Amino acid sequence: MKPSFPPAEAVERQAEPTPDNIRELVDAFYRRVRADALLGPIFGAALDGRWEEHMPKMTAFWSSLVLGAKQYRGNVQQAHAPLPGIEPRHFSHWLYLFLDTVEGRYEPAAAVRFMEPALRIAQSLQLSRFGWDYQIPAEQQALLDRVAPRLPREGDDERDAAAKRPRGEPFPAKIIGRPLDEPDTDDNV
Repeated sequence: MKPSFPPAEAVERQAEPTPDNIRELVDAFYRRVRADALLGPIFGAALDGRWEEHMPKMTAFWSSLVLGAKQYRGNVQQAHAPLPGIEPRHFSHWLYLFLDTVEGRYEPAAAVRFMEPALRIAQSLQLSRFGWDYQIPAEQQALLDRVAPRLPREGDDERDAAAKRPRGEPFPAKIIGRPLDEPDTDDNV
């Protein structure tokens, strides 16, 4: 199920992220978040009266991730832990809205530089909030498969590569509790 929301504003798509167009991306995305019926109340409650302080932090965060600017100083897990009312559907909706905003502002090669960290961060936040047995929702798994298909290993049939990726592990790097080559058994949890 793909959420519906108003389309992103039409702008010229950029070939490379820069500090200026990252700030523009962050501003555009959070304008959409604030106007969104599902996400607006959650973010509004957390940031009421603090939006002006929050926006430079988000710009520094994305600049650090995408450009390696090392400007952001903070703990993503700690910052999101106290948010009440967060449910799995909020993560998927945030991802769709963010990825839609990114795709509207960057050419595909540049867009992936935002998408991969966004998916990893969302996964990490979900696992820490809902537990290690949490299963990524189907619509979010579809995003993972679309944005970051697992590359086939030598001898793998390319069309089987995505099917062999363990649920919740969208990237070749080990980012949760077990190596990619180990079978998913109760002993490895």
